[in-house]
Amino acid sequence: MAFRRRPKRRRLLLSAAVAGVLGVAMFLAGGLGLPPWPAAPTGTGAAAPVEAGSPLAGGDPLAADITRLQAKLKATPRDEVALATLGLDYVQRAKSTADPAYYPKAEAVLKRSLALGTGDNFTAMGGMAALEAGRHHFTQALDWSRKAVAVNPYNSSLYGTLADAYTQLGRYSEAADAVQRMVDLRPGSPSLSRASYVAELSGDIATARTDMRRALNDAAGPADAAFAHYYLGELAFNNGDPATELREAEAGLAADGGYTPLLQAKARAEAALGHTDAALADLTRAVQRLPQPEYVLQLGEFHQSLGRDREAAQQYQVFRAEQKLFTVNGVAPDSDAALFEADHGDAERALAIARQGLETRPFMDSHDALAWALHVNGQDREALTESDRALAQGTRNALFRYHRAVIEQTLGDQNAARGDFTEALAINPHFSPLLAPKARSALAALSGRR
Repeated sequence: MAFRRRPKRRRLLLSAAVAGVLGVAMFLAGGLGLPPWPAAPTGTGAAAPVEAGSPLAGGDPLAADITRLQAKLKATPRDEVALATLGLDYVQRAKSTADPAYYPKAEAVLKRSLALGTGDNFTAMGGMAALEAGRHHFTQALDWSRKAVAVNPYNSSLYGTLADAYTQLGRYSEAADAVQRMVDLRPGSPSLSRASYVAELSGDIATARTDMRRALNDAAGPADAAFAHYYLGELAFNNGDPATELREAEAGLAADGGYTPLLQAKARAEAALGHTDAALADLTRAVQRLPQPEYVLQLGEFHQSLGRDREAAQQYQVFRAEQKLFTVNGVAPDSDAALFEADHGDAERALAIARQGLETRPFMDSHDALAWALHVNGQDREALTESDRALAQGTRNALFRYHRAVIEQTLGDQNAARGDFTEALAINPHFSPLLAPKARSALAALSGRR
């Protein structure tokens, strides 16, 4: 779907701090549990620019803003705008530091702000939407986004949070409409990067790349540029081009050397290109800077692929501890947790997490995670149906195809399995340091039977 630029219309703007937080909601909300939309990421995946100077981008003006707002609220504790902005800062702090303990703090001040308001406090409503998205409560995030948009229908950032909620709830056409409205109101990096993601989800990689290039051209500063380079690299790697991802990561780091996701991207590209020592060094640095579960799991699996089982086990232990911390702070388990248990832990727990995840987040990643969890529990007929749902939008995802191929092979459909193993490796022969070699071995064995 191509998104059109239209003349800007009258709009009411959030404060800079609020806009910055809402801008990162799409990818960082998923970042706790998938690659940037990925996730996130997974991901899962995912986009919108990270606020310049945030902990993800180097420096820490966010901490300074939190301190300033806390001091202001000591003097004027009933300032609803200051409370709402502080709540948004706490949401961003949770995401940019991978510390979910900030979510309860955010909820407390946002609710205080709403209690003081007159029903038109769209800043706090948008903050609640970002908070609920961060905790993977996407139905609630949608409700708050709709309330905020009803109060202020001219704010582009609010349409971003609305689009994010629709996306994670599997309501893709409504998400595309919200993104188009965001582009109409304010064509720029936040809206164009979301447009790129909409195209990517439907398998239109050329349009996704074009829109992300437009986002790069519209970058307002180094952090925006670093962000755009990161997702251009994501598009390249996910479609089998690690050399381009490495170039994009290096270009992004030249723009903003403190943008930690670029270290993770650089490491992944280096690993695919056979630069093992450099990959380990960069990925370890990324985890030390920002211990996102996604990065921790990636490091563990990379260690395991190199036969470093003790080091892998250490990272898996950290991943489990992080999942407990997120749960304690109100974050719903997500597809990464389900896949982790399916691949490295408890199959029954994987299935329970995956079923719960699909209820709260019926996104394509959740369907794939449930498919894989069903497979490891021996329920392959139902698994194939979930795999169909994961791929229904036409997305190009090597992991989804690999999971489907294994399920088909288990069901005895060797021709279908051969086709999906082939497709997985055609999309991205480096999609997983553990699973890509298994895909190649399985495909060779199947081809030998022809």
